[in-house]
Amino acid sequence: MTSRRNFVKLLPLGALLPHQLAKALSGGSEGHLASASLYKKIDELYDKAIVVDGIVITRNWDEVADKALAKSGYTGFNASLDSGSLKRALVSLSDWHMRIKKHPDRFMTATSADDFIKAKKEGKVAVMMGFQNTTPLEKSISNMDILYQAGTRWMQLTYNQRNLVGDGCTERTNAGISDYGVEVVERMNELGIIVDLSHCGKATTDDGIEHSKVGVSINHSMCEALHKNHPRAKTDAQIKAMADKGGVIGIISLGYMIGPNLGTDTTLETYVDHIDHAVKVGGIDSVGVAADFAVQGLKATGATRKNWYEPRLTRFKPSYKVQWPPWIPELDTPERYRHVARVLDKRGYSSGDIEKILGQNWLRFFRETLKP
Repeated sequence: MTSRRNFVKLLPLGALLPHQLAKALSGGSEGHLASASLYKKIDELYDKAIVVDGIVITRNWDEVADKALAKSGYTGFNASLDSGSLKRALVSLSDWHMRIKKHPDRFMTATSADDFIKAKKEGKVAVMMGFQNTTPLEKSISNMDILYQAGTRWMQLTYNQRNLVGDGCTERTNAGISDYGVEVVERMNELGIIVDLSHCGKATTDDGIEHSKVGVSINHSMCEALHKNHPRAKTDAQIKAMADKGGVIGIISLGYMIGPNLGTDTTLETYVDHIDHAVKVGGIDSVGVAADFAVQGLKATGATRKNWYEPRLTRFKPSYKVQWPPWIPELDTPERYRHVARVLDKRGYSSGDIEKILGQNWLRFFRETLKP
């Protein structure tokens, strides 16, 4: 297995303005010039970096999404497709293949780490297709082979509820993975489909890490230590176990997942607090970024209290703590991770470590888990 620390040797992108100097010059026009200089250097780093979003919701993709993607600076993303049934999953996969074929100057299919590197060189966006549930298997593990051949490269074991594989994070019970679920994980490992545990229950998460022969992803979640008693959060023990096996956690950008008090003490800084904590627990090689909504942001998709918030009060249990509005403003924009990079720089992260969080950690993980 490729060494996580030696997968990519990052070239320095220039000495950044020290945070201490920027702070010292924080007043008046000098402070403005210092901030502008600081942002220029971190923006140059961002533009050169490989930026991978752990999960983007891609239903109803349109011209607005295309324009937002062009502004985002993304090198690639994990596309969350329709997991309602095998038929719907295959239609969703086909739709993306057709979109990529129609716009070869804009997109490319991603089935390996090298595809993201190629996309960056060619000015395209790599799309890695997958599902937030194993329901497309429809009781037959052989359907995994069909999905793999159709381009699937990641799959979440459960959503919020129980399925045949195991218990989701809001299920009343906490039974973990079934015998059938163990077979599913084994087949995913054999084919080279990433095992994702984002919405899995606590025991299912633990079992998924244990039974997978390779690292697993938690492609959109947050730290339970910072947002306690939220079913979607992962404990320090789970983050550590995932990281020790070579996995990556993508810190979710949904504001109400980051903290309980949006608009007051839940901000962009709180989001980076989750990155800090996950790095402290799992190490710098185990943390990435993730949206869990459309690339243009929720507000740009027309999300309102009536059409977005109120339906979720019936779809999700009260433990989900859904809020309105659900976003952190700086993250509800295509350039969300440019804002994150600026805060990481302000906190003293090196250019190489910022690049790891933006995308290099995902590349290392893809290299280790996907079949050539």
